[in-house]
Amino acid sequence: MTARLLRYAVSGGASALTHFGIGLALAEGLHVRPVVASTTGFLASILVSYGLQHAWVFRSTTGHALAGSRFLTVTAAAFALNTTVLWAGTELLHAPYPIVQAVALAAIPALNYTLNSRWTFRPEPDRRPRERDAHPPRERRPLENNELPR
Repeated sequence: MTARLLRYAVSGGASALTHFGIGLALAEGLHVRPVVASTTGFLASILVSYGLQHAWVFRSTTGHALAGSRFLTVTAAAFALNTTVLWAGTELLHAPYPIVQAVALAAIPALNYTLNSRWTFRPEPDRRPRERDAHPPRERRPLENNELPR
């Protein structure tokens, strides 16, 4: 568990740096509105995050169709949290983008780890038949009139 949390922290750091770096470059360097800049950084971080979490953090064997769709659902929840924090912080409170984005980036990992570890990359149950179910039951022949069951 501790090793997985450490791997999660490293992958989260890579994802956060992608998100923050692209967002900062767009918002401060190109003067793109903060929510649009952050959204672009967030979308780029999705690719980094999914790749690292599937292959390295959770070492998932869940197929990409299932894990990917679940991951995108969790990402949508994180996106909603990020956008709400960014909108409230920059548009309502007029706080500087870097500070507001840092607040959002602190809240998102807790949500993501919980949902991804318990749902997205959770190992699928073994669908192989159990030993006792592997063989069909013996066929019983009909009892004769005077025969007792065995």
